[in-house]
Amino acid sequence: MIMASAVLRRGATSSVFSGAVSRMLLIAVALVASPRRLGVTAAGAEMRTSSPDPNWHVVVSVASLLPAAVCTPSTAGSNSTVLNVVHRHGPCSPLQSRSRGGAPPHIELLYHDQARVDSIHRKIRAVSTVLDQTERAVKGVSLPAQRGISLGTGNYVVSVGLGTPARDMTVIFDTGSDLSWVQCTPCSDCYEQKDPLFDPARSKTYSVVTCVAPECQGLDSHSCSRDKKCRYEVVYGDQSQTDGDLARDTLTLGTPSDTLPGFVFGCGDKDTGLFGKTDGLVGLGREKVSLSSQAAAKFGAGFSYCLPSSPSGVGYLTLGRSAPGNARFTAMATRRDTPSFYYVNLVAVKVGGRAVRISPVVFASAGTVIDSGTVITRLPPRAYAALRTAFARSMGRYRYKKAPALSILDTCYDFTGHTTVQIPSLALVFAGGTTVELDFSGVLYVAKASQACLAFAPNGDGTDVGILGNTQQKTLAVVYDVANQKIGFGANGCS
Repeated sequence: MIMASAVLRRGATSSVFSGAVSRMLLIAVALVASPRRLGVTAAGAEMRTSSPDPNWHVVVSVASLLPAAVCTPSTAGSNSTVLNVVHRHGPCSPLQSRSRGGAPPHIELLYHDQARVDSIHRKIRAVSTVLDQTERAVKGVSLPAQRGISLGTGNYVVSVGLGTPARDMTVIFDTGSDLSWVQCTPCSDCYEQKDPLFDPARSKTYSVVTCVAPECQGLDSHSCSRDKKCRYEVVYGDQSQTDGDLARDTLTLGTPSDTLPGFVFGCGDKDTGLFGKTDGLVGLGREKVSLSSQAAAKFGAGFSYCLPSSPSGVGYLTLGRSAPGNARFTAMATRRDTPSFYYVNLVAVKVGGRAVRISPVVFASAGTVIDSGTVITRLPPRAYAALRTAFARSMGRYRYKKAPALSILDTCYDFTGHTTVQIPSLALVFAGGTTVELDFSGVLYVAKASQACLAFAPNGDGTDVGILGNTQQKTLAVVYDVANQKIGFGANGCS
């Protein structure tokens, strides 16, 4: 159980589903050879699994390859305030009840996932370029103006209260973004959302931020209106955009006692793009304007979450520094080019209990970002090629029929006709020896029974940053201890 001052429950995975498919996967993990539990180990810690064995594999009973069509309540307990945090295309999402049709096709979702990855890479390159230009500016070279570019939109939502009296708002939850915002009335150009627009005139605690305020000056992109209001602008990698007034109001995270008075956010009046029916976005990046940074004084500098194995399940998000007792930590890596992202040092990958032969230099030269909004983990090309070869070799002993590639996923299998399937275990090793074994749901991206793919993809260039996506984070308690600059992983955080 995770202890904290404010907890947001999350029902989510990035695997999506189609109601048209009747067969489902009941992920009942049994063990073959010597029994073991998926877990997390650290250097010097006693492993709660059997000794490394190249024949390690997981047996999965196949009743269906897709999650349930109904929402499954969370079984994880907490003595803190609980809010729903769910996948926006899942049955637990408040957006689904009034939206037409099911989740977008997998091809479309993976296309947008690649757009987000591309935007992360562009942002890092852009900031690196600015830093280089800054160094030249010291020598007398002028700098060009920079426009704020953020990531593609995410795929999890959380319900929070905004204003006095509080209005429930369903917003995208994203560790890769900083500024939180909602659509406000009057709005000159807003996309269609499920709930009524937020009306600042109906909140007793709403106020605008002036142009000279430090919160305004700290934004990536801002301007000043004629009446001295701070105007923000965020352009996302998928060309979605939000513009509006920077404002302050009371944010409620469940009960009236879990509030953040004077919370700084964007009150959007010109918003377009792929935000679905959501009311806006909540950012948990590392900049001062993010929710986690603004909440640090009250709840502690950090947060943690767990993503369930299925979109029909419920996980959680906790504001504060508390962590489960079984969490094992690795140091946050720091980079001057993108201080907003959370970096970790991935050093190795294991398949079936054996380390894949990848030079540590391959990971070190690129670096790795952990991100809640990216679906599929991206590895440097050489690392991915070695992983794919090792995984395919291990899967070869089971002689499953190969399936066509699915967008960016090129190693796929057809499980049609099988009562059970077997896959090798897969683990990620981080600096300091912290080893994280992935849940079955974090190894394969299952589009349908006849197309289950290795949930990893290569970057286009070996220097592009690697990204630990949310598929690989399923069922793990992921702890962002910002105060102590470390990230932890706890096994069995949720189901």
